[in-house]
Amino acid sequence: MSTGHVDTFARDRLPPRELWPVMDYAVLPDLAYPSRLNCATELLDRRVEAGEGDRVAIRYPDGEWTYRQLLEIANRIARVLTEDLGVVPGSRVLLRGPNHPMMAACWFAVLKAGGINVVTMPLLRERELGVLCDRARIALAITDHRLTDEIANTAGSSDFLKRVVTFGEPGDKDGLEAMAARKPASFENVDTTADDVALLAFTSGTTGSPKATMHFHRDVLAICDCYPKYVLRPSRDDVFCGSPPLGFTFGLGGLLLFPLRIGATALLLEDASPPKLLENIERFGATVCFTAPTAYRIMTGHADKYDLRTLRKCVSAGETLPPPTYEAWEARTGLRIMDGIGATELLHIFISAPEDDIRVGSTGRAIAGYQARVVDAKGREVPRGTVGRLAVRGPTGCRYMDDEERQRAYVQHGWNLTGDAYIQDEEGYFWYQARTDDMIISAGYNIAGPEVENVLLEHPAVHECGVVGLPDDERGNVVTAFVVLKQGHAASDAMVQVLQDFVKASIAPYKYPRRIEFVEHLPRTQTGKLQRFRLREEHA
Repeated sequence: MSTGHVDTFARDRLPPRELWPVMDYAVLPDLAYPSRLNCATELLDRRVEAGEGDRVAIRYPDGEWTYRQLLEIANRIARVLTEDLGVVPGSRVLLRGPNHPMMAACWFAVLKAGGINVVTMPLLRERELGVLCDRARIALAITDHRLTDEIANTAGSSDFLKRVVTFGEPGDKDGLEAMAARKPASFENVDTTADDVALLAFTSGTTGSPKATMHFHRDVLAICDCYPKYVLRPSRDDVFCGSPPLGFTFGLGGLLLFPLRIGATALLLEDASPPKLLENIERFGATVCFTAPTAYRIMTGHADKYDLRTLRKCVSAGETLPPPTYEAWEARTGLRIMDGIGATELLHIFISAPEDDIRVGSTGRAIAGYQARVVDAKGREVPRGTVGRLAVRGPTGCRYMDDEERQRAYVQHGWNLTGDAYIQDEEGYFWYQARTDDMIISAGYNIAGPEVENVLLEHPAVHECGVVGLPDDERGNVVTAFVVLKQGHAASDAMVQVLQDFVKASIAPYKYPRRIEFVEHLPRTQTGKLQRFRLREEHA
């Protein structure tokens, strides 16, 4: 493969080509990209070239940026990167900050300069940042000035991170804004290839240590030209909002890339907690919302306090959407939540359904451009209605950086194995059962922890819960529920019995949680995913 990169660190650490999944770019005409491609050019420069420079690209609580303003600021920052900070095509640049226009400008600037984005969650600490910097050999970090301490400490201990530049502090003469203001507003984007790495996305760690996944310029455009066009079906007048950080590929796509691909508006919020998200939907007239099931569940209880009449599309991903959450949200707002499954390894959503094709409780069907099936341990497709492993392939796919062992485990027979157990019905809809490592085998029965969770969440006393299998001498594993009660309900032996009886009355009795532990909170990733592996480790 040809490359526009001078620093070939990332390209040299791609897995061997024979370990890649099958990736078909010819399945849709939309995916016929040229061999030379810089996705920043397509997503940003082209909008201004098309005469849309005065359209609003980004809104945020303190103001708005037009497409032209975003382009010019990104161009100035690209000049700072290449002329002052030593970035060459192929350099990895760490970005650290909340969802804010400057993060978007920096993201585009790195790609314009031919660099590779490594966007991190704002809450990561020195130890976690050090792992990322060492694995990706990152020499430069750009960070919000309020998040300087952890990354500065990382720079002091890392063998690779040598420079930290901050933004967002008014009057900082050495800050990124001051450096950019001294540069011209024009920049000639680096002529990268479609198969040059554009970003390293680290997995969010629901099963342990994060892994670096590698995505090309063509992959960035592919996620914009599949799910949005064929499932979400937005318009250029939409205002996209949501809670996931830009360091989470769900947020990067839904809150920045998708709206800019069609000339719409991104609403970026530093505080997107459920009450604040509702408040800003009303304030800015947001029309499309991306968030997790947990947030929809909380927002349902507050939705009647806000004017949500502009909201017309709701997307859920990150973890399975419980039917009670879906039904409560629809009853309160009249809106149907579009569930979906994606993966950092595949960059964004690959199974979903538009509002008029939803089956409550189903994740949906493979979206245009992707294929999905349910397979057994040898990769053979199982009969419809049978539980098995979800296998997916399409224009994006898993490429772990410098990790052949994990690559071989994730990609088999040309398919991406996501680690999820599913059933596919006769109509092609996929029904989530559990993570494959969350299937509980108890006394010979296969029990899906999330199914038990969904039942418990229907009880009026339960705020949230996590269900796992813990070792048991008699049964091998015992179904164990960790439950956070709603205010006004007390933990007691009587409550244990009430919840156990409730589950027995709703699903097969052998699935009920024989142990129930009441806790104040559940372990979650920064993107809201329940970390069941931590429940198993901490309570085994």
